[in-house]
Amino acid sequence: MEESQISAKHFVILGVLSLVWGSSFILIKKALIAFEPFDLACMRLGVSAIAFIPVILYNRKKIPWHRWKLFLAIGLTGSGIPAFMYFLAQTNINSMVSGLLNSLTPIWTLIIGIIIFKNRMDKYKTIGVSIGFLGAAMLMIFGESEGSNGNLWYGLFIVVGTLCYGMSGNLVKHYLQDVKSIYISAVSFFLVGIPAIIILIIKGSIFEINYGEQELYSFGALLLLSLVGTVLATIIFYKLIQETNAVFGSSVAYIMPLVAIFWGFLDGEGLGLVVFISMALILSGVYLIKKQK
Repeated sequence: MEESQISAKHFVILGVLSLVWGSSFILIKKALIAFEPFDLACMRLGVSAIAFIPVILYNRKKIPWHRWKLFLAIGLTGSGIPAFMYFLAQTNINSMVSGLLNSLTPIWTLIIGIIIFKNRMDKYKTIGVSIGFLGAAMLMIFGESEGSNGNLWYGLFIVVGTLCYGMSGNLVKHYLQDVKSIYISAVSFFLVGIPAIIILIIKGSIFEINYGEQELYSFGALLLLSLVGTVLATIIFYKLIQETNAVFGSSVAYIMPLVAIFWGFLDGEGLGLVVFISMALILSGVYLIKKQK
């Protein structure tokens, strides 16, 4: 879709998504207070899958089930793998750093589009990719004192997560343009969420939860993260990239780090010079990859 087809409505949707997803990192932090990262990832996927069951039952005859492999690929890259990556990362990095590294999503979207889907590359995009990754590397190498609870190299989990998001956006844009976004979200979450529930049952941790005040607080954060930040936001996101393009959709990365930094600051997280410099580099890279020649 050409840039002229991107309307004011799409920018409003982009802003809302940025606010919702920018708040996800502080919710992940609060969920980790009482639960282990592996269990939380499975719970997030499981809750999302359960929320989509009515949609699947009502539309079961309209869903193109013969494309289940594609739905599964989108479920794994758009939700399954990132869920584990982000919870693991935030056991050692704070929500500010997590939100900032998430800005690599549009850069990976571009790279995957070029390598796999043969999109065009130009000098602005080349420079943008280089600057963006320089900012991410700077944050992980030199940001230890202001963004880490232990080991900032855990930020590499976020890098893997953003790579998966980049793949997911491209898959939706190139292969599922004709499928309703709610079907994409429902089936992809169902295919990864039901196995996650089974894993929780087999593991037994779901039956060992102590329903104290701390656990209820963390579970509330998880529910908000799952139902609003995952279920609702994913439907809107897939619809957005269908109507615009994968790189425009991934531009939520512009506002998300600002929202993440805002919540992190309110929660008492450190905000030093390295964070600002890294953010400037990453967002400059994102700007350049979207710049028209």
